[in-house]
Amino acid sequence: MVTACSACAWLWTGGCRQSDGRRVTHFEPSSDGRVSVSRYPRACSFEDGSSPWSPFVEHCADHGNETVSWYENGHVNSAEWRSAGGLRPPKRVDVLETPPPTDLALRRAAQGVGMLWRADFPDARRLLSSMSKRLDRTRAEPARDSAARFYQYRQGRRNRARVLGMLLVELGAGPAVDLPRAPDVRAACGEVYGDTVGPRVVSLRELLGVLSAHRWRRNGIAVPALGARIHPHYGVFPPTRNEYVDLVAAAEVAAVRTAFDIGTGTGVLAAVLARRGIPRVVATDIAPQAVACARDNVRRLGMGDRVIVAQADLFPPGRADLIVCNPPWLTASPSSPLDAAVFDRGGRMLSGFVRGVADHLTVRGEAWLVLSDIAELLDLRTRAQLLGEFDSAGLSVLGRLDVRPRHPRARSARGPLAFARAAEQVSLWRLGAKR
Repeated sequence: MVTACSACAWLWTGGCRQSDGRRVTHFEPSSDGRVSVSRYPRACSFEDGSSPWSPFVEHCADHGNETVSWYENGHVNSAEWRSAGGLRPPKRVDVLETPPPTDLALRRAAQGVGMLWRADFPDARRLLSSMSKRLDRTRAEPARDSAARFYQYRQGRRNRARVLGMLLVELGAGPAVDLPRAPDVRAACGEVYGDTVGPRVVSLRELLGVLSAHRWRRNGIAVPALGARIHPHYGVFPPTRNEYVDLVAAAEVAAVRTAFDIGTGTGVLAAVLARRGIPRVVATDIAPQAVACARDNVRRLGMGDRVIVAQADLFPPGRADLIVCNPPWLTASPSSPLDAAVFDRGGRMLSGFVRGVADHLTVRGEAWLVLSDIAELLDLRTRAQLLGEFDSAGLSVLGRLDVRPRHPRARSARGPLAFARAAEQVSLWRLGAKR
């Protein structure tokens, strides 16, 4: 029997573990350098009753984010691992045909064991919800230092995402989930994962996020300052907080012929600028999914003649009378594409914008930096450091507009960061080049 690895050009012609535990790897490269026998490995079992975990399966597992393997019905099965959110695949996968107790599921997940669901789909959702609630009840004692509390919170959220991401489902052709009472996932998964030719395994938690994002993309989110709806794509931060949009819509603007929107995301601020009468807006983002999302929204709004969306690391070529930027507000490492809209690794985007914006302004141009002070409240940055960055970059502060957040979490007294959210203020800094 000859089987091809789905992740490379190796063929497996047989093999098993020897009695002394040593691996025997019978791999041979395919003659044409491609997977020519089968896109996905066929199930294998051994007549002598030896372990089904062949070197082939272990070889496939070495590809990390590409394949996962599991033993089911006397066979070894493999499928492509997919995670648009950057979740690492489990090293081991067990099959669940009946819902386990929540505590047992959490113990398995904490050990990095993936649980491939084969039962009723609503039961999987209920187990995931139960696991989530149980994790929320077992929080560590908050650190006293504000910055330490923030990093403790971030670590807890990462661990939570990893554990909850261990409940898995298989996507078949379509894409489709072949489970009782499973929803139709074709449109949502097609937008995120593309066409599914063979089997794929995804986290149930991510799949539910994909379905939710699809509903937002289909229905849109009302943006009062724009008088229209914005349709976010999966992995692009939705404009659910209106205060930063309202600041850009309300700030006094002089005669502007060209404006840049740096880090455009959904394109909402670029659309607001165009709606305010600016004849030419260039919106940039480094993330391909954000560029696609912004272009989609520009098309929906009928602004294609005024708004250009380009993929760029910060600034496009040329100069502008107005340059707007709403960077991530917290200095931390993002763990997913969506996180990149909130967490700025090493403060790279903020510092890059501040250092480079003067070189892209016209003589009397202005830069509008929309920024929350939550990093200051968490002792991740001081106001003096921010003003010092402005000064070092040759920028002067021309004015500032402030607003208090209105989202529900700002009013909540729950959570380790509630003290900072309750005091948070969002500001639009009007900056100009020193002359």
